[in-house]
Formats: sequence, C-alpha cells, structure tokens
Amino acid sequence: MEKYSNLNQQYIGGNWQEGNDDASIKNINPYDNSEINMIKGANADDVDAAHAAAKKAGEEWGKALPQKRAEVIQKAVQILTQRQEEIVEWLIKEAGSTRVKAETEIQITLGIMKEAASFPTRMHGFIFDSITPGKESRAYRKPLGVIGIISPWNFPLNLSMRSIAPALATGNAIVLKPSSDTPVTGAILPAKIFEEAGLPKGVFNVVIGKGSSIGDHFVSHPDSKLISFTGSTPVGKNIGKLAGEAIKKTSLELGGNNAFVVLDDANIDDAVDAAVFGKFMHQGQICMSINRIIVDNKVADEFVEKFVEKTKQLKFGDPSDKETTVGPLIDHDQVERILKDVNESTSDGAILRIGGEAKDNVLEPTILDNVRDDMPIADNEIFGPVAPIIRVSSEEEALKIANSKKHGLSGAVFTKNITRGVAFARKVETGMIHVNDQTVNDEPNAPFGGEKGSGIGRFNGDFVLEEFTRLQWVTVQHEPRDFTPFA
Repeated sequence: MEKYSNLNQQYIGGNWQEGNDDASIKNINPYDNSEINMIKGANADDVDAAHAAAKKAGEEWGKALPQKRAEVIQKAVQILTQRQEEIVEWLIKEAGSTRVKAETEIQITLGIMKEAASFPTRMHGFIFDSITPGKESRAYRKPLGVIGIISPWNFPLNLSMRSIAPALATGNAIVLKPSSDTPVTGAILPAKIFEEAGLPKGVFNVVIGKGSSIGDHFVSHPDSKLISFTGSTPVGKNIGKLAGEAIKKTSLELGGNNAFVVLDDANIDDAVDAAVFGKFMHQGQICMSINRIIVDNKVADEFVEKFVEKTKQLKFGDPSDKETTVGPLIDHDQVERILKDVNESTSDGAILRIGGEAKDNVLEPTILDNVRDDMPIADNEIFGPVAPIIRVSSEEEALKIANSKKHGLSGAVFTKNITRGVAFARKVETGMIHVNDQTVNDEPNAPFGGEKGSGIGRFNGDFVLEEFTRLQWVTVQHEPRDFTPFA
C-alpha cells in the first residue's frame, strides 16, 4: 500500500485542487520548526463551492440504504487500521504528538468510527398516541443535510472524525475546515481515507484557510444546518452568535479549567499516577487536561512529594523518540503565554517545585505548589504541562474551588469512599466527572460535552444522533375528523 501523496490541496466536489486565496498556509513541525508543506488557502468562493457540492451530493447520500452508509464507514475503519503507522508519523511531525499519544489518538478515532458504523440502523422514529380520534401520530428521523465542521489542532484526527463519522453515518454531507496548524491530520488524511473507502464524490469536502479569511463566512453559510466546533470559548461564543443569526444548530465543545480533587481519605499513590497522566498527556494540550489539582491539607505534603518524584521521571523533548512522554507545544506563542502565567504566579507566592524552563517549543513538566485559585496559573486555561496545586482545608472548600470558574468540561475526585465520591461529583458543575480516575476520558458510547463556558451539545453514541439529525412530525387521519362547528 503506497503512502498518500499530494497532501497540500483542498478537496471540493470530489476533486483535489488548489485554493483561490492569495494567502498560503505554511504547515510547520512544532518540534524543529521545519516546513512540512505549503497549502494555497481557500477563499469565500471555495467555501461556496464546497457547500454547493455537499448540498447536491447530500441529497442522494441521505437516501442511501443504511447498509451502504455503514459499509463505507467500515471500509474506512479498515483503511485507517492498515495505514496506522503512516498516520502516526504524521501526527508526530504535524501535531507534535508523542508516539504514545498518536497511537492512543488512533485507537480513540477507530472507536468512534466503529460506533458510527452502527448509526444508520439506529435512526429510530416514534409512534405516539394521538389525542385526536382516528389519528395516528408519527415522528421520522432525518438527516440535517449539510454539516459544517471546524476542528482543532491538539487531537486533529480524532476531533475531526468524531463529527465526520457520525455525520456521514446519519446521512449528512459535510464541509470540514481544519485548524491551519494541522491541515493534513485534521482534514486531508480523513478525506483521503473516505475517498479510498468509496464515499460518493461531494459528500465530504475540505476547505483549508485562515479563520480571519473564511471563518465567519463558513459559519454563516446558508447551506449548512449545524456547525460542529471544537476549540476555545471566545471563538465558540462568536460561532454561537453567527449561527444564531443564521438560525442553525451548534454543537460546541469549548475550553476547560478542569479540577482534579484529592480528598482526605484518597489513595495517594493511585491519585498521583492518575494526576501525572491527566496533566501531562500530550503536554497538557487537551481540553480535558487537569488544570487545577485541589488537595486536602491532611494529605497534601504526601501527594506533592510523590507527584514531584513521578514527574521527574518523565522524558521530555523529541516526540519521535519512543521514550518521550512530553513533547513540544504547538508553537512558541503558547510557551511564552504559559511561562508568563507561571512567573506572575510565583511572584505572587506560588512555589516552583520542578520545571519552569523551556527549550524552543518544549516546556519542561512543571509543578507549582501553594497556588491560590485567583493566581493566573489557576484562573486561566493552561493548555500546557504545568500543574498548579491548590491546598484546601475541607471538602466544602474543595467543592467551592472546583466550581469557581466559568468552565465546566471535565473533572475528577479521589476518595476511598465511593458513595462520598459520587455525591461530591454530582455537586460539581461539569459535563463529565470521574471518581478515582483522571479527567481525560472519552468513550464512543458515552455522552461527551461540557457545561457553562465549556460548550453545548453532546458527542458520541445515541447522544450525537440527537445532535446530527432532525425529527419530522407526520400524522395520518385514518377516519374522518369531526370539525364541528366549522363542518
């Protein structure tokens, strides 16, 4: 099987072509800053052409038999599995993924694709009792039509595919705009895979361009009926505003400031192991990453000592090295932004236990102790390998701090008392929370999404079926209706 080639073009109406914008997208390796490729950007005309192709092709795709849609997705699963090593290499060089993260991302991606392959026969309608004599009341589930997808750079393959596969499975056509930082893994490779799998031309379209050039036009386009977006809360708010003006649905998975809570009866060794994974997996560049570690004073010293020792063992640097667990941030702006918060917080009294230095885009795993909840490193979403530890004197204080931020995506709580843990978890204002585990969890049949500033809507399983389809109410009057006094 030959590797995919010519991975620097738009995909519109089943054709690979150059964009028509004056600007080009320079695709950069975040570890060594080398140029991977150059892509001529899409402009508004390209966005229009992609939506027109999707609208036209989607009419037939929406009528395709369920086994046909399932067959295409099953074939795509086979192709992704066969090309796993090729795609791992791309995730490493384009997204700065370590090998373990890249391999994990592919497995998660395969999970949602396999789940989505069952969706065509799960689009159930309803029959209701009617309050009118002689009437039968039905509801039919139908595709939305065209879905616009905007995906991020941190888990580009997975966070594109978790919308691509369900959208296609439920009979929709798509137009995908990936992050300019990861156009190949976020869009071009998925499009190549589905092209090879036999998806009809025009059902899957890719436009790669700067958000400042095509972003608002993409969101507002009259042909799309839903925008599925994963990214920052400020951008998500603007998308919600534009989509609202266009009277279209949104599924928004936005930022997080996720709390990892260690109560006074926790198993500290287990909590430390979970914290190291949940904080430093993919350099902390995951929306679900631990942002604040909240620890009861009774166990704080033990936790910090063991957490520091575990963190010292992490190898950081070149993501292509199989032993590396912490690779580069996506660009140097992120390094500077995070170090600014670190320095301001230490100046205000936080204690640097380990790390705090960067070489190019690689920021050392960093731990700050004695952090207050109002310090920049706790108040802001970090999206990097820095762990702020907030010490508290009670369960009530831990809960107050866990709920203190505008975000509510994921969370975790450690305690040996499961009943206590569940009771605490249910009081945390978050869309997802895990007892005796870390914050980074995603399963293809479980509802994934946030509360408050972390978004609206749910991905995965039956929950995404509700997002990506619409219901039409149809009634049948089987016997003449009494319209007195009009009749």
